[in-house]
Amino acid sequence: MTESASPGTAMPPEWAPHERTWMAFPPANQTFGPEGSEGLAAARAAWARVAAVVARYEPVRMLVSPGDEAAARAALPADGVELVTVPLDDAWARDSGLTFVHDAAGAVRGVDWVFNGWGAQDWAAWEHDQHVGAAMAEAAGVPRIASELVNEGGGFHVDGAGTVLLTRTVQLDDGRNPGLEAEDVEREVHARLGTRHAVWLPRGLARDYGEFGTRGHVDIVAAPTASGAILLHRQDDPAHPDYAVTRELRAFLEGQRDAAGEPLRIVDVPAPETIVEDGEFVDWSYINHYVANGVVVLCGFGGERDAQAARILAEAYPGREVEVVDARDVFRFGGGIHCITQQQPAPREAGTERTGA
Repeated sequence: MTESASPGTAMPPEWAPHERTWMAFPPANQTFGPEGSEGLAAARAAWARVAAVVARYEPVRMLVSPGDEAAARAALPADGVELVTVPLDDAWARDSGLTFVHDAAGAVRGVDWVFNGWGAQDWAAWEHDQHVGAAMAEAAGVPRIASELVNEGGGFHVDGAGTVLLTRTVQLDDGRNPGLEAEDVEREVHARLGTRHAVWLPRGLARDYGEFGTRGHVDIVAAPTASGAILLHRQDDPAHPDYAVTRELRAFLEGQRDAAGEPLRIVDVPAPETIVEDGEFVDWSYINHYVANGVVVLCGFGGERDAQAARILAEAYPGREVEVVDARDVFRFGGGIHCITQQQPAPREAGTERTGA
């Protein structure tokens, strides 16, 4: 069922109770490589590591391209992961999939943004992925709310108290929403997510503007947390272009307020020690973590700062375990753990307070 209007919908914060997590099993494509390639095998193993951790805390539904079911069953845990066969172009479920919200009564619905390959980029394919949201809604048994806004799930974050983080080079990108002004985007975002105040970051990390970047997704830069603080990526090596970028972003956020009119409380999360891989500056970031029931699944990079980041995130999400999962092979293909996961919240019980309004 498709709904053209969404009166009273609100997206709960990621740390609200989940029904399940959605992911997508990497298909053979230009990004991962052909069947039998080292790249595709590495991607599938990396995605499976994340799924195995999440499945210990909540059910996982894995979207799988037709013909890949046997490979997925061989790679994934036998328990806690359900396969849903859906044609796929890529495996970034956060971006091509539904954004799940609550309606006024607390029931779950799915907002289906227009997906066009991160702004119709030359390398991207979205023949199948533009329909992933509809397939998820059918499989989940939830009403689908169609939006005309080109948007991706990694391009925004909500704090559950009325504030949404956006990036000017994403939603206002001419490849996504030509002709729209910030006010137009805010009107649609607030209507679908139940937010009322937008904080527009001026840009994202440096590598995100390269050939295969998203042009500034916020979920690798800044994230609201259960503690009320916003975690912010900080690059401390002056040789890295994000040294200047992250200081620009901090100065900007220091001048912003949330939906309640309070100054933002910012907590820096230092970047991993590695700054270059294969001759290019990396965009490795602990901000691109995923919050599931009882756990924070944190990107790991094999350095001492993994432990430092785990301590910071444990304070930001009180009462949750922090599990570090090697994410280097996820970042190798263009994203992080948050990019490959998408939460489906549990229905909100009648009489409980709404989030996001």
